[in-house]
Amino acid sequence: MMVHTMHRESPDKGLDSGKYVRYTPEQVEALERVYTECPKPSSLRRQQLIRECPILSNIEPKQIKVWFQNRRCREKQRKEAARLQTVNRKLNAMNKLLMEENDRLQKQVSHLVYENGHMKHQLHTASGTTTDNSCESVVVSGLQHQQQNPNHQHLQRDANNPAGLLSIAEEALAEFLSKATGTAVDWVQMIGMKPGPDSIGIVSISRNCSGIAARACGLVSLEPMKVAEILKDRQSWLRDCRCVDTLSVIPAGNGGTIELVYTQMYAPTTLAAARDFWTLRYSTCLEDGSYVVCERSLTSGTGGPNGPPSSSFVRAEMRPSGFLIRPCEGGGSILHIVDHVDLDAWSVPEVMRPLYESSKILAQKMTVAALRHVRQIAQETSGEVQYGGGRQPAVLRTFSQKLCRGFNDAVNGFVDDGWSPMGNDGAEDITVMINLSPGKFGGSQFLPSFGSGVLCAKASMLLENVPPAVLVRFLREHRSEWADYGVDAYAAASLRASPFAVPCARAGGFPSNQVILPLAQTVEHEEFLEVVRLEGHAYSPEDMGLARDMYLLQLCSGVDENVVGGCAQLVFAPIDESFADDAPLLPSGFRVIPLEHKSTQNGASANRTLDLASALEGSTRQTGEADPNGCNFRSVVTIAFQFTFDNHTRDNVASMARQYVRSIVGSIQRVALAIAPRPGSSISPISAPTSPEALTLIRWISRSYRVHTGADLFGSDSQTNGDTLLRQLWNHTDAILCCSLKTNASPIFTFANQTGLDMLETTLVALQDIMLDKTLDESGRKALCSEFPKIMQQGYAHLPAGIMSSSMGRLVSYEQATVWKVLEDDESNHCLAFMFVNWSFV
Repeated sequence: MMVHTMHRESPDKGLDSGKYVRYTPEQVEALERVYTECPKPSSLRRQQLIRECPILSNIEPKQIKVWFQNRRCREKQRKEAARLQTVNRKLNAMNKLLMEENDRLQKQVSHLVYENGHMKHQLHTASGTTTDNSCESVVVSGLQHQQQNPNHQHLQRDANNPAGLLSIAEEALAEFLSKATGTAVDWVQMIGMKPGPDSIGIVSISRNCSGIAARACGLVSLEPMKVAEILKDRQSWLRDCRCVDTLSVIPAGNGGTIELVYTQMYAPTTLAAARDFWTLRYSTCLEDGSYVVCERSLTSGTGGPNGPPSSSFVRAEMRPSGFLIRPCEGGGSILHIVDHVDLDAWSVPEVMRPLYESSKILAQKMTVAALRHVRQIAQETSGEVQYGGGRQPAVLRTFSQKLCRGFNDAVNGFVDDGWSPMGNDGAEDITVMINLSPGKFGGSQFLPSFGSGVLCAKASMLLENVPPAVLVRFLREHRSEWADYGVDAYAAASLRASPFAVPCARAGGFPSNQVILPLAQTVEHEEFLEVVRLEGHAYSPEDMGLARDMYLLQLCSGVDENVVGGCAQLVFAPIDESFADDAPLLPSGFRVIPLEHKSTQNGASANRTLDLASALEGSTRQTGEADPNGCNFRSVVTIAFQFTFDNHTRDNVASMARQYVRSIVGSIQRVALAIAPRPGSSISPISAPTSPEALTLIRWISRSYRVHTGADLFGSDSQTNGDTLLRQLWNHTDAILCCSLKTNASPIFTFANQTGLDMLETTLVALQDIMLDKTLDESGRKALCSEFPKIMQQGYAHLPAGIMSSSMGRLVSYEQATVWKVLEDDESNHCLAFMFVNWSFV
């Protein structure tokens, strides 16, 4: 029996249960000191405690043991009670949020019912001649209002009149609140965003709205003013924000502030100009204690001063947007965020307009990003987030921001940053720009051997039916499929004082093993910061002395396939072994942004890669031509690689960069063909390997299967001609794979037919990085081990149905697997062959 007071404890069963031990305050203090150091002391420690503390000499060791047991129990109950109180507080706040959302939806339903009835009435009473002067009456009413308030419009347009700006601010506040908590916008909840105590919150997007809009509501464990401070620093959480300049601050009469803000945004691709905003931002406290920050563009229609001109940007419009922060009972805040913009989609090529007309993409890039950032800061502040490597969360966040900002600078190439175009080589598929301001990248400390400047080669391409998350995950996990070790070594050489010869880019020509070392990840696991170690190889015999391991700081985001409207990104920069907190970075990488799904009526062949020039100038493809499954899913891929150069190597580096980026474009096209969903499409498969070694292996596989099992691998239609045999195995409906037969190392896959590559979600080059042990589950490995003696003696065996995993981590089920030895012409063992029958993704 545990006694609630600190001054008495019940004894063990071995003692008299009718007696209680009463502890004096001094005894309790002595025991508490020991408990602080060691909550669970051993028997020897308890006896030592009795000997060292005379005030405990009259207490039995078993009674001391019971005291510590009860003390640990009370501590556990206290922590559990605190946890339940926190969960209960979150649930109460979420319940309040859901009730408010329910009330808003009921109002919206009532409004729609009223409008529906009104429209029905209008339809029934409509006639050929109407005397309805409602439009005229509205105009007359508006004229009367202007006559009664002759100075109202003038005040709004007076750049030097604070009263006019306050009028604009109050109007923006009212419209913003009607979007955040009212029915001014028809909100539709995004798929997969389910509310809960640990969820991101309620996320909605607009429907049938002018411009694009998104809204998010959630709980954060920070006070309102702290939340406002975080969100006002837009550059810290909005990766597409280049700069925010507050040009004027005007105190408002009600205790708030009015700011005139100029914001520049990065363009996400090389295919369209960047956007900027000229806005009025109004911050104030409401009567209920809530804090609100709303913002809207200043245009000729709203009045107010004119914004700074900029020829490099397209002026976009921000409709009343902002965030409402309400204090929550028991601490924390309820946060409402609304983003409503018009990005002038008509100024971009038609094929790119879905990117500027998608509320889903706006929600992921701005609205959800803001809410996630506040939640991340809150959990870091409370100590819930633990990072390794001895680095503070703020330092790791800075690394992520520097990688994204450096990549965005390379993609956009702004003139005021020092970028200028370089002449092309006759083709316009690759854009090359140079920057002769090395101080922007860290000065001479960063460029010890290449002090002249930085060169960037970039391109954009369109893909069809390739999910961005899958493509970026493949690029991350199979670097040898597209990267060239010599080019990596050249990029890393900028960190060393010794020069390095400019290589000839050959993608995949120097496969290198990579080891990914996790560094940090966000709370929602949508972003990973990691260090990649590339094992050293010499580019040529002359460079043997320079062979060493290389390190990349890498940021990977958007690899969750279930996120709607999320873009995926892989950005990396070479670093040295010291990896200082203030290490300058020169990022390169990939960004894949999904475009909207478009339903189609007529099925036709869907090329998974599109020619960029023809797509921008107006493709000859008809609107109905798309995926036979009825869905035309497009993504735009942006590639940018940066290199340092010296004056005498500039042309060579430019030639190498163009060649390298072109080879990467080709690699991505091959990868896209390999990993894109294949069932139901009429895409021509990847061509089979036609080397003499491949033809010999195919012959060995077919002959060994017939020798061991007594049956033909391809049935009665089996042919002995090499090319025909190759086509039959390559196009076989079951997955056929070969793996090495080694006793001193883990077996790795060496060959697979088209279906086998589809099953493992890989390519022939990357296949050799996949080990058999990593694909089979535990039961599959046990079944193979138990049948292995039979395979070596009899030549083959059948394995039962099981589960395995692809290189992308997806589970694959199969009904049966047949394993047999592949024998060479001299009857020696060459490898093991597997055939997985009737496989499918789980």
